[in-house]
Amino acid sequence: MFKHLNAVAGDPLLALIVAHQQDPNPKKIDLGVGVYKDDNGNTPILNTVKKAEAILLEQESSKSYQGVYGAAEFESVIKDLVLGEGNPLIASGRIRSTQTPGGTGALKVAADFVSANLKGARLWVSDPTWGNHKSIFDSAGVEILDYPYYDPATNGLRVDDMMAKLEAEAKEGDVLLVHACCHNPTGIDLQLDHWKVLTEFVKQRGLLPLVDAAYQGFGDGLDKDLAGLRHMAANVQDMLIANSFSKNFGIYRERCGGLSVIAASADEADAAFSIIGQAIRANYSMPPSHGAAVVSTIMNDPALKAEWELEVAEMRDRINGLREKLVNKLAASGVSKDFAFIQDQRGMFSYSGLTLEQVRTLRSEYSIYIADTGRMSVAGVSDDNIDYLCESIAKVVG
Repeated sequence: MFKHLNAVAGDPLLALIVAHQQDPNPKKIDLGVGVYKDDNGNTPILNTVKKAEAILLEQESSKSYQGVYGAAEFESVIKDLVLGEGNPLIASGRIRSTQTPGGTGALKVAADFVSANLKGARLWVSDPTWGNHKSIFDSAGVEILDYPYYDPATNGLRVDDMMAKLEAEAKEGDVLLVHACCHNPTGIDLQLDHWKVLTEFVKQRGLLPLVDAAYQGFGDGLDKDLAGLRHMAANVQDMLIANSFSKNFGIYRERCGGLSVIAASADEADAAFSIIGQAIRANYSMPPSHGAAVVSTIMNDPALKAEWELEVAEMRDRINGLREKLVNKLAASGVSKDFAFIQDQRGMFSYSGLTLEQVRTLRSEYSIYIADTGRMSVAGVSDDNIDYLCESIAKVVG
């Protein structure tokens, strides 16, 4: 039955991680993996997560199914974190939220929902975008189109080109995918003024915005990072939001995320939510419980929540501090290229501006592993390897 099948190439970023693991060079650096790391190269378990798990170990009384939407109390956790506590939308009943297996699970359910219920809807994504965005919506049979975003000439944002493309070609009923903050893979974010322009365009053209909020708290703050998302949510009738708890709670392997639907009325939100429930049932039936239980325990305990906010700030400050160190040390190394733009980017990732040839030279001659696109994970930089990294880049770039 399987003789006609041909093997397909694996994810290039995963292949990069394997190549790094097999490299015997003691100076090797992995800047491809997309997880937060501390200065020792470890992905730590947050203290608040450990405390929450101790509480659960003592108090959890069942491992029974929790239903299609996950734990009922988790819905309010998602809403409060994404929109902010006391947001009028929450009281209006126009938003419904469900737990999902990570942000990826939320996007998959959203893709199935769009494909089955919004006939003819096309998905617009930034060029570039997270590699799995296209795979997820393509597997659901949704046509995918790109809008301009990253400008390699300036290492900045092509906002005028983005709006011109959308104004010329986006059709009523299309879905517009926007990164809430810490754009993956570029690290270049839309500013609040851009969000305001985009919000008005979405309303006028009749588009459905889908906002991917995977890195809340890793840019400028838990609230500041979602200022654009919240402006849009307050000013459009319909919206989908996919969020992840993997990064800001450090629970990557627990696969905890959320999908929220905002509609013009509470009745419409409930109807859409029921259909989303059908999509979940046909997909993975119901989500795992542990990650959501950990997050709920933290968010519903004032002391743990306050401590968690400090832990998020610590991770954010480390990443932003590494950006500043990189810029300063690269300049001190005598490199000919101006890398000051790295400090203006946000989140774990940076489009470094390195060419494919330079990236491959760094990999083959210096055991520094960066994606072919030049995207590097800033969290992989440490005080122990930053000098070697900057010296190596200087040698390759000239």
